[in-house]
Amino acid sequence: MKSPYVRDLQPNQIVTATFLVHAKEIRQKKTGDPYLSLLLGDRTGDVDGKMWDNVGEVMDTFDRDDFVRIKALLSIYQNRPQLTIHKLQRLDPAEVDPGDFFPVSARDPEEMWTEVRQIVAGFTNPHLKALVEALLDDPEIATLYRRAPAAKMIHHAYLGGLIEHVLSLCTLCRFMAQHYSNIDLDLLLTGALLHDIGKLYELSYDRSFGYTTEGQLLGHIAIGVRLIEQKLGQLPDFPPRLRALVEHMVLSHHGQLEFGSPKVPLFPEAMLLHYLDDLDSKMECMRALVEHDRQVEGDWTSYSHSLERTVLKKLRYLEGRPELDPPEPALVPPTPAATKPLARPNRPERGPSLFGEKLIDALGKEQ
Repeated sequence: MKSPYVRDLQPNQIVTATFLVHAKEIRQKKTGDPYLSLLLGDRTGDVDGKMWDNVGEVMDTFDRDDFVRIKALLSIYQNRPQLTIHKLQRLDPAEVDPGDFFPVSARDPEEMWTEVRQIVAGFTNPHLKALVEALLDDPEIATLYRRAPAAKMIHHAYLGGLIEHVLSLCTLCRFMAQHYSNIDLDLLLTGALLHDIGKLYELSYDRSFGYTTEGQLLGHIAIGVRLIEQKLGQLPDFPPRLRALVEHMVLSHHGQLEFGSPKVPLFPEAMLLHYLDDLDSKMECMRALVEHDRQVEGDWTSYSHSLERTVLKKLRYLEGRPELDPPEPALVPPTPAATKPLARPNRPERGPSLFGEKLIDALGKEQ
């Protein structure tokens, strides 16, 4: 097992460990000499790294998505941990266990897959059931559905994140369908199960998370609709109007045109799917931001561009620290001396301005 992980690093610690290179930049010092700016990580998080000396010897020996062994000192810079790297060596992938480096769902993928199949087995609409089963029975889709992340970095960005997100969404769908009596639960669940199916082919996740060429060209919404159309071709009795509803839910689940949806939601199940999807993704984004925040001190995380805000570290805030707590209110009324106005600094006396003189004169005439 890899040791230490990012989460185990301590300030002023000499670190000898293996990491995956998430990002690599060759920059210049003021002297013109090169230095390396890296983002290194494992399954527990990531950390910034800088290599200032002997850079020419190693900068061309490795690249992004390579595994490297480093010797470095961990320090705190601008309230964030940073590794100052003294030695760096690229490793052959055969020398490492990939499971040590890629974040993964805490839930067992086979257990989650069983839950998904049970949800579909409970459908009462035979057409929707046949469509979803046609997709999930595809061996390639079934394999990818268990493994894919839900996003590159915003929410559920770990192996198994997509199916975990889908199951969370299905739980919300069932709850909301009990509250709103006009909702078709099978249709809503179909949207939840299929809305992100295009991400199976939009994202790459063999090393670090990124986008496939197809994903860059088309995006997961277009890919998802294409997958659905392919399976619908095997279901000639599928009602055309129901088909339009299913496709609309996939096309509109981002909710707004500026967020990548070709259409905005135009019926209740589509609207509800959008808001539940947005809710689940944002709650997970907040959870992950607090859990993996690299700010060393303070009650607030660093700024999240996806959430457009910083987030309160609630547990740290509730624990409190004496030096950060507000002063206790006074238990007795203040003395007259305490309420005496503060003395003003000596200033030369000045008469009213020209505007002030005219205003006084006007008021006097009104009286």
